[in-house]
Amino acid sequence: MASTSDIKNGFTFRHNHDIYSVVEFQHVKPGKGAAFVRTKIKSLSTGRVLSETFPSGHKVEEVRVERHKMQYLYKDEMGFHFMNAESYEQATIQEAMIDNAGFMREGDTIEVLYNTEDNVPLTVDLPQYVEMEVTYTEPGVKGDTATNTLKPATIETGAEVRVPLFVNTGDKIKIDTRSGSYQSRV
Repeated sequence: MASTSDIKNGFTFRHNHDIYSVVEFQHVKPGKGAAFVRTKIKSLSTGRVLSETFPSGHKVEEVRVERHKMQYLYKDEMGFHFMNAESYEQATIQEAMIDNAGFMREGDTIEVLYNTEDNVPLTVDLPQYVEMEVTYTEPGVKGDTATNTLKPATIETGAEVRVPLFVNTGDKIKIDTRSGSYQSRV
């Protein structure tokens, strides 16, 4: 058992029959009354982010987790298949557990968060930025640059991203995987 003094960013614990990871926390000592810890926690099973307040000294059940570097192999009707780069063990992960799965290419190395108690994958963390090639986009209209206009573009994985008008088919672009937004040309 851990207490609220052990809470920090990335800390994982069991709360309300689910496993949560701390996204943000703040220790608050008001002028009147007892101290407490205000947190933003993310459910590792559903991805929902909640705001939760714990009284100072509250006990929480810590969950030990490990991060494994895994290589994305392929996708089929069972889910996404990954291989551990060190032990060569394979794991199948459902699409619901992966945020922005359209930004993964076969052969890419990603991090998978495992619960060490039962060796079950909890989440898949893609790199913050990926570089992809634009396979199709409409040509930009000359002179239509008075505003920051965006157009749809299809990247090599088949996902669609909104890009500025000057991006053409065949260009390599940098994409933020958290928001799915265009960052720059490479």
